[in-house]
Amino acid sequence: MERLIMKDIKKWFDENLKTCLLIDGARQVGKTYVVREFAKRYCKNFIEINFLDNSDARTLFKTAKNAEEILRDLDVLFPGKLVPDETLIFLDEVQECMEIVTAVKFLVEDGNYRYILSGSLLGVKYQNVKSIPVGYMQIFRMYPMNFIEFLMAYGLNDDVLKYLRKCFNDVKQPDEVIHERIMSLFRQFLIVGGMPAAVQRYLETNKFSSVKEIHEYIFDTYRADIAKYDRNKKPQIIDVYERIPDELRSQNKRFNYSSLNIPGKTNFVENTFLWLTHAGVAIPVYNVEEPKYPLRMSASRSLLKLFMNDVGLLNFAYFNDNIQFKILSDSSGVNFGAVYENFVAEELTCNGVTPYYYKSNKLGELDILAEINGKVLPLEIKSGKDYHRHNALNNVLSVRNYDIEKAYVLNCSGKIEKKDRIIYMPVYMAAFIKNNPPADMSVEKDNAPWIVHEDKI
Repeated sequence: MERLIMKDIKKWFDENLKTCLLIDGARQVGKTYVVREFAKRYCKNFIEINFLDNSDARTLFKTAKNAEEILRDLDVLFPGKLVPDETLIFLDEVQECMEIVTAVKFLVEDGNYRYILSGSLLGVKYQNVKSIPVGYMQIFRMYPMNFIEFLMAYGLNDDVLKYLRKCFNDVKQPDEVIHERIMSLFRQFLIVGGMPAAVQRYLETNKFSSVKEIHEYIFDTYRADIAKYDRNKKPQIIDVYERIPDELRSQNKRFNYSSLNIPGKTNFVENTFLWLTHAGVAIPVYNVEEPKYPLRMSASRSLLKLFMNDVGLLNFAYFNDNIQFKILSDSSGVNFGAVYENFVAEELTCNGVTPYYYKSNKLGELDILAEINGKVLPLEIKSGKDYHRHNALNNVLSVRNYDIEKAYVLNCSGKIEKKDRIIYMPVYMAAFIKNNPPADMSVEKDNAPWIVHEDKI
């Protein structure tokens, strides 16, 4: 299955800027697969070391004093495999041997080989790193497959994706047949989600029941990670994680501190949110006091919505409610608001956009706010047919001081239409909301010699 991060890895590899690459992300999002696939396509020689399985390698990196020792011992572990200028060395599960994060500086300086590191819970484990090699490491964050990647895995060709992207950019209504097909796949994606193993199983079996087994395994793996890496607080962190689906189904979808029976809960719960965020298993969406740029300046750390990192895992938690059938049949009268919002929060996060929300007693509540190209973009997500009703959005747009140029109302209709500053479009179009890359800038070099007059010193 093709992953969009492959292009970023290739760009890093081709630039050859004397850095290693660290791919961070939650378990089961496809980190190991994408590195192996990259090596198959572009590398003459490949060595993989898994620190979870290889105790000799853990000992090597924990005790070696310099790059020369490390490379000497690697040559013993992998005789004849180290070929200068041709070998990519993949160090996987580095959370089991965080000493490598410090040692990689010396390996990069040696310059004979290329290095990719990968691991889970790295945001949690960084606190144990003695020295992070600034300038010697690029970090890519990897997520579950987004909707575009799901469509690619399903066999949708690039021409259709380009067509949909053009409809989004030009505010043009897509062909009805294409829209209905994409909406059908969108509903399937809400159930299957983007965990590669779940997507692969669904493509092989076309059965949601078989996908449920994958989701259950991943859910249990996340719980085990929490127990393994924070033994003292594991019951409380697991409690917060397991409450996410129920909290999202509440009326305002905000996480309710009072539901937790924890002494001194405010500070603890805030730290728990950070733990789950750093582990990559949850997406926090913080409240802002005003919908003004930059949003993070007025973000509150005590008011937030907490989403799952994968909408498929969210729907797994709702399995006993038979929500899968309701989603596929597009049951009327069912509020899929939490599921749709989770999807949008995921897509924005995968696209490098931080989601927020806005709540005002006077103006009302906006589902999600994003910053796109230096402007605040409100997003209202509507799962029902009455998507033209959005009082809070109207109220916010009426405040001139907020300087909001446009807003999106994401819904299930196939229509893309613009009314004043509000653009209505299908919910799956959230996949195309991202910042445009900055234009390349060049500065003319000033090669004139520096002349310092002594009387000016």
